[in-house]
Amino acid sequence: MLAEDLGSGDITSSCFPSAGIRRGWFTARAPGIIAGLPFAQRIFALLGAEQWTSLIHEGQAVDAETRLAYIDGPGELLLQGERVALNLLQRLSGIATETAEMVEIVGLHGSTRITDTRKTTPGLRWFEKYAVRIGGGFNHRWGLYDAVMLKDNHIKLAGGISQAVAQVRKQIGHTLKVEVEVETFTQLQQALDAGAEIIMLDNMTPAQVAQAVGIVAGRAITEASGSIDASNLAGYAAAGVDYISMGALTHSVRALDIGFDLDQPKQ
Repeated sequence: MLAEDLGSGDITSSCFPSAGIRRGWFTARAPGIIAGLPFAQRIFALLGAEQWTSLIHEGQAVDAETRLAYIDGPGELLLQGERVALNLLQRLSGIATETAEMVEIVGLHGSTRITDTRKTTPGLRWFEKYAVRIGGGFNHRWGLYDAVMLKDNHIKLAGGISQAVAQVRKQIGHTLKVEVEVETFTQLQQALDAGAEIIMLDNMTPAQVAQAVGIVAGRAITEASGSIDASNLAGYAAAGVDYISMGALTHSVRALDIGFDLDQPKQ
């Protein structure tokens, strides 16, 4: 990330090599959950500015105008790291804040867990899934390599749900669970008959999810997904589903407004 921004060098800040030791302050401009402080600290350390002081703890809820941390170092180096540090802090804090709001909503309606998806920013998946955890959510699979999920196109390749489940059972180890995405009650029954351990109820209404949960009756873990946001989340949680996966936590989240400002030179 630093290499992307710095390229061959900061041609603007390098014009001020005698700026001396300065202090840069990170301040929240809006309320939210802060995530990413250790990464911001590391960015400056990589540039040679290592005198970092956090004023809050990671994952803390803050009000607007709360000072989060400060970094001491050569002014030129602080400005080289400013944008990359802010990009991470703002995005991860936005994800953590959004996740915390969703977790609070479902918490009023039982034990449903909020989880993320693979709809992440290229190159930032680890960071964004970290921010979901900071916000109180849970992580779904990290990639194609760590879980079996049979989606509609996999089912088409295999010729049906039962065939798809049977085929992957021949290939995977006994410790892996199989998740199947279903869109209809017919598919739901097929997934149950095939022995799927996790069933994703895709693009169903809250009423349909409630009916599906009743049909499953504890025989598999249930997950609701598709077009779920704050406006309808409570209905899905009240349906009794085990998990609700939300791509919006990472693919379209609004960054938290955080500023970086230099003080006068230290005396």
